[in-house]
Amino acid sequence: MPAIDIGNQEQREPAATGKPSKAKTIGFIVAGGALLITTVNMAAAVYLYRGMSDLRFVEARLEQLGAFEQRIAARLDTVNNGFQSRFEKLDSQLQGSFNEIDASIARLGQTMPVAGGEAMPGVEEPSEIATSTLAQAPEALGGESASEPGVIEAPAPRRRIASASPPAPSSNYQRIQQPDGKVYYRRIN
Repeated sequence: MPAIDIGNQEQREPAATGKPSKAKTIGFIVAGGALLITTVNMAAAVYLYRGMSDLRFVEARLEQLGAFEQRIAARLDTVNNGFQSRFEKLDSQLQGSFNEIDASIARLGQTMPVAGGEAMPGVEEPSEIATSTLAQAPEALGGESASEPGVIEAPAPRRRIASASPPAPSSNYQRIQQPDGKVYYRRIN
């Protein structure tokens, strides 16, 4: 058999020369990259988990805040209704006092004698409407007509004094009137 010279066997083994092979180098690079990606993924998972737990905590607090807001709104409505009922009560008492004063003034005006048959200063003549109404209903007067001297004319209608307009509402509040007539004020932020 013919002999084939293969060459020097020592040159074929790269381990003997001290240089690693290309396959081993690529293997180390791939393993290092996989380790780096795994580390980054684990760090991202930890931060994501922390972020999700913080988000759940904030959502729970917001739900509690909504319930708190409803409780505060209910208490404000209660206080508002209380003030409105007090104002209505005071208004009715004040109106009753004004009516009593008006009645007292009318009684004083009727009981004070007028000297010389002259009209009192500041008192207006009865309106024609009252006279015509009395003239139209003679049977209510017991058969006497309005032109006869025994008929007493009705007093002049009372004039209401226009009260001063209320002050302008604050620009910090919005006035809301409900269909049932209740008025609410809401703070504007």
